[in-house]
Amino acid sequence: MDVFDAIHGRQTINKVKQDALPREVIEKLLSAGAQAPNHYKVRPWRFVVLTGDGRRKLGDVFAASFLERNPAAPTEAADKPRSLPLRAPLVIAVGADKPAPDTKAIEIENIASASAAAMNILLAAHALGLGAIWRTGEWARDAKVKEFLGFAADQHIIGFIYVGHPDVAPESYVRQGFEDRVTWVE
Repeated sequence: MDVFDAIHGRQTINKVKQDALPREVIEKLLSAGAQAPNHYKVRPWRFVVLTGDGRRKLGDVFAASFLERNPAAPTEAADKPRSLPLRAPLVIAVGADKPAPDTKAIEIENIASASAAAMNILLAAHALGLGAIWRTGEWARDAKVKEFLGFAADQHIIGFIYVGHPDVAPESYVRQGFEDRVTWVE
């Protein structure tokens, strides 16, 4: 697939089939992520791959955190957060390292690099005919979720990328252009 076709043709697909993805496909996605640019070659991205029962375990963490933050909520209110990681057969949590004290890298550079890694994963998923969506929200900032995924409290979770075989045809739409978001200095 041509890079411009991938960039302009990629769409968010939020409904995917539950068919498991082969490990070699997952590794292709991770390899694409690892090609992202990064300052000082520090490779600041971290990927946590959740498949099978790992998604259920993440959902249990979502539910426990929800109930802890909402003590008056009925137990069944935790069913929705518990089900969130089950929306796709593959969830890749993408995190960014804090810069080491002995490097010239700064935090925003690491966040930008990890974000580029996430975008590469989305483009690779599209090129492989897969559906994917990048989600963030409260779970990307949640201390219990970070701990479960092996991230330090001060590390950033850039997002959760849900991936699977599309279960819906993407809706056709035209993205906004760049014209109203650019200033030319000549």
